Amino acid sequence: MDARLSVQVALAVTLLTGAGLLLRSFRALGHVSPGFEASHVLTFHISASYGETVDWKGLTQGIDRTIEELRNLPGVEAAATSATLPGVPSKYQTNLQFTEGEQDPEHAIIAESRFVSPGYFATMKIPVLSGELCGESELMNTPADATGMHRTDCTSIHVLVNRSFAATYPAGSTVVGHHLRVLDNSFLRPSDVGEVRGIVGDAREEGMNRPPGPTVYWCFGAPGGPDPFYLVRTHAQPLTMAQTLRQKIHDIEPARSVFDITPLEEHIDEAFAENRLRTVLLTFFAITAISLACVGLYGTLSYFVNVRRREVGLRLALGAFRGRIVSEFLLQGLGVALSGCLIGGGLAVAFARVLSEMLYGIAPSDLTTLLAVVTMVLVVAVVASLISAIRAACVEPMQVLREE
Repeated sequence: MDARLSVQVALAVTLLTGAGLLLRSFRALGHVSPGFEASHVLTFHISASYGETVDWKGLTQGIDRTIEELRNLPGVEAAATSATLPGVPSKYQTNLQFTEGEQDPEHAIIAESRFVSPGYFATMKIPVLSGELCGESELMNTPADATGMHRTDCTSIHVLVNRSFAATYPAGSTVVGHHLRVLDNSFLRPSDVGEVRGIVGDAREEGMNRPPGPTVYWCFGAPGGPDPFYLVRTHAQPLTMAQTLRQKIHDIEPARSVFDITPLEEHIDEAFAENRLRTVLLTFFAITAISLACVGLYGTLSYFVNVRRREVGLRLALGAFRGRIVSEFLLQGLGVALSGCLIGGGLAVAFARVLSEMLYGIAPSDLTTLLAVVTMVLVVAVVASLISAIRAACVEPMQVLREE
């Protein structure tokens, strides 16, 4: 019986530790500064087809015209387009090199590439630390090639790099003014060169749970093909502007439709919905496990009290102290709980490694969480054991001895 209770307590410790780690991880994520402002940003797509890339210049001009019209709407603060959404997990690494100076083949420049329109930084409120923003007038593009990807037709593309890039890959006194060449990328050609126009603040582009890494922002009039993400910053709540934006786009492009209208914050929340569900389920199972362990401990000790009623009554009649009876049953319950906690501690450390990919800002072997869980389990065990121990100490010796 004691072995079964120890197993129940061990499982409760394991599940509670996992739930505690996930809850602390989400709490840490809630205090993370993303480097951009996700509130008051509405995202959507406008229907388009890849057949339109035959006239890439016309497509780009159409998207630019739409963005300009949206910016002029009352209640709209800024608007831009992007191939991906900031804060939503995604990865697009590229291999680059500076065109100036000698190249060290053992120190490759690997950075995350983001394809955005020039208004992206004002829309997402990513600060410019030095240099200037990229401009739109010099951006020209050609239709998609045989692979279906879009190629730039300009000798120098305006790019911005983040603070992490400037710190990781220094190019002399400052990276501004230097040029980057693409070595491998499905969007750009090796002949494409980006001129670094400025340095912007670090933003968690790859997900809120990933620290900012070296990032290069390539400025295009229509990033991501004919149907990029449209990002519109509004003064009021984003969804209150949805119908106004739909109507305006219908006026500009009657043949097109607007779809997937969602606030950026919802996209970010959905990206972590699976982990949030795991946390809720694990917490539920943990509470269930500790409840069963508590009930099992109380029931077992109650059974021992009933079995040993005559023994307890006789000891009390012979002068035994009631406090000694209480401590005896209490120690019996705590012994079972302690053995379960020791086993559960080992299981919890092993189980936490499985959760390591879902954790942020906390180690899988976090001692604080484990100690808090063990303390809670022991407190619950003390309460359950104490109730049964007090029942044992309240036995009336004469009444028990008269029975049978």
